[in-house]
Amino acid sequence: MVEHSSQLARLKAAAQDVREHTDRTPQVALVLGSGLGAFADTFADRVAIPYGKIRGMPVSKVAGHAGNLVFGTAEGVSVVAMQGRVHLYEGHPAVDVVFGLRLMLHLGADTVLITNAAGGIADSLSVGDLMLIEDHLNLTGTNALVGENEEALGPRFVDMTTAYDPELRELAREGARALNFELAEGVYAGLLGPTYETPAEIRYLRTIGATAVGMSTVLEVAAARHMGARVLGISCITNKAAGLGQETLDHAEVQEVATRVRERFISLLGAVLRRLA
Repeated sequence: MVEHSSQLARLKAAAQDVREHTDRTPQVALVLGSGLGAFADTFADRVAIPYGKIRGMPVSKVAGHAGNLVFGTAEGVSVVAMQGRVHLYEGHPAVDVVFGLRLMLHLGADTVLITNAAGGIADSLSVGDLMLIEDHLNLTGTNALVGENEEALGPRFVDMTTAYDPELRELAREGARALNFELAEGVYAGLLGPTYETPAEIRYLRTIGATAVGMSTVLEVAAARHMGARVLGISCITNKAAGLGQETLDHAEVQEVATRVRERFISLLGAVLRRLA
């Protein structure tokens, strides 16, 4: 676990390490969840920096998260991507969970494309669907903005009314239509994990308006909004949530489905980036 001083001081130290490898200023930051890290391998003029070479950058031990910060160009846009992320359930404090995202914004990005694997709650969702996140429920029990606020990073109180940018969501819809599929849309519930939810918890989540559920994203989105970035969130529905399907919930199955859907997911991210360009 990382020793905490000023978040801004940590970011400056990490940025100094990054600048030893590249001086690029990214426009778009991508958080690539389970099964999607391969997208960063397709960047032109690619520079990959292992998390372990960046001071203060926490390293995930979860399968499917490579652990690199990757710079490059995609669809004519200067990008930086996190190949994998850390989670609260690994024992990391909330400020560490969002550190990689904050670093990408500190390095110049002002738009975030954030992805995740999620369990489908709504009856309309099928395994393999891509879901545009229109809003979220933070049920992790914490928030990365808890504690003393650093005004240099953002305001004390953050408006989350349009946490997921309406214009970016429309670009994603346009991109999906151009690829001949319709995006599902819904509300993502972020829980602590690492256990999958019980059937009773899924019934509760459905009652309070959740469409899909996972163990990431909500803290990162709050941190991105804190720093003034626009956010687009997309979930890959890798399984039916507990009690809604016959299969036993298993991380290997999550990875398998994410890998199977990867090409369509990557095509969608590319379509969004083309429209941003």
